[in-house]
Amino acid sequence: MSADQTLAFDPSCHIFTGCGFPAPGLHTFMYEPIATIGGFELTKPMLLALLGSVLIVGFFWAAFAKPKLVPGKLQMVGEAGYDFVRRGIVYEIIGKKDGEKYVPFMVSLFFFVWVMNLWSIIPLAQFPVTSLIAFPAGLALIVYVMWVSLTFRKHGFVGGWKNITGYDKSLGAILPLIVFLEFFSNLIIRPFTHAVRLFANMFAGHLLIVMFSLASWYLLNGIGIAYAATSFVMVIVMTAFELFIQAVQAYVFVLLACNYVQGALAEHH
Repeated sequence: MSADQTLAFDPSCHIFTGCGFPAPGLHTFMYEPIATIGGFELTKPMLLALLGSVLIVGFFWAAFAKPKLVPGKLQMVGEAGYDFVRRGIVYEIIGKKDGEKYVPFMVSLFFFVWVMNLWSIIPLAQFPVTSLIAFPAGLALIVYVMWVSLTFRKHGFVGGWKNITGYDKSLGAILPLIVFLEFFSNLIIRPFTHAVRLFANMFAGHLLIVMFSLASWYLLNGIGIAYAATSFVMVIVMTAFELFIQAVQAYVFVLLACNYVQGALAEHH
């Protein structure tokens, strides 16, 4: 892609006018730098990530800065969100006793992923930050480092490797195979799938919405108007579906993070 290529397309391009359908592709996820600060290029996804972080911190600061026994509306919403992650995910997977210390991290992780996903349907933003693999990969790496460090801190060096590789003498002759598979699965496949699951869902969802949106405009000509209406209905349907998927993906990402922590804290048998 050339440096001057942008996401814009010719607004005069419609069906029956001799131009082809401007199909979305990888260029849909590429943005020119908004600004360059000290050699560092700031792009739209980066700006959305920063803005989302500020909004999350600002919301919880406003909700809990001066907590009241009888909560106001903002505090009530904040408590509901916090309690959902704490009781619905952390306590269910890790347990109340061991999980309490990880609640702040998991709440932060859940709302960060959710807000990064939500940018997809926000006017003017209209881009899910997590559809760029760098963001899910960075979050998955943080969880991965925490999981590995917890494993060795809990079980020691030898016990940690036993936990990671599933070492069990009772497995007999197949023990080397199990150790190899568990090692490969836990240390390589696990962080990869953790990141890709979120990335792939947001990437595909955004691509579909963009495709139907472009198709609605492209078909808006002559008899194509009837098809444009159908395409626009699909935009609405896909947007509603994407709202559901965005929340589910945030939930699944944190659910898996809790599952990894639980595995690190579990006693090896």
